[in-house]
Amino acid sequence: MIDAAAAEVRAAAGDVAAFGFLVRQHQSPLRGYLRRLTRGNHALADDLAQETFLEAHRKLSQFAGKGSFAGWLYAIAWSRFLMEARKRKLEPLDDMDDRVAPQSDPALKLDLEKALALLRPPERSALTLCFALGMPHEEAAEVMKVPLGTLKSHVARGREKLKILLKDHDHES
Repeated sequence: MIDAAAAEVRAAAGDVAAFGFLVRQHQSPLRGYLRRLTRGNHALADDLAQETFLEAHRKLSQFAGKGSFAGWLYAIAWSRFLMEARKRKLEPLDDMDDRVAPQSDPALKLDLEKALALLRPPERSALTLCFALGMPHEEAAEVMKVPLGTLKSHVARGREKLKILLKDHDHES
């Protein structure tokens, strides 16, 4: 068994088994990240994950070891998601209303995944990277190719919206 750092070096040198190890290590968290970005569309998330790993394999020699392999991989996934969202017009990426829509059915309980699905893609991505995946803000900003301040704004706005969305859920539990 090899460790992740050794696998990254060996994979960059063309070792297929080492790349396979990295795929197995990162596959589930990456698919979860993409599932959140696609608002629970499992098929699309799986397709994007596969495309991410194919692109990563093609560009493995470009991984310069700056930052983490996971960060590099998630940057590819974020880019693939943005391209797909634009192509399919899944949702407006920049023109979405920043206000959280009020819920018409007060009996409706929103769980975290449903609440995340109501956020703008940059907010979903920032929260998932920082909280679900535990990335430092600096690395998440690199993944999303945004300035650190912008990433922190996405996190702050996303957290505030989640508080609003989950407020009634917290009292009903």
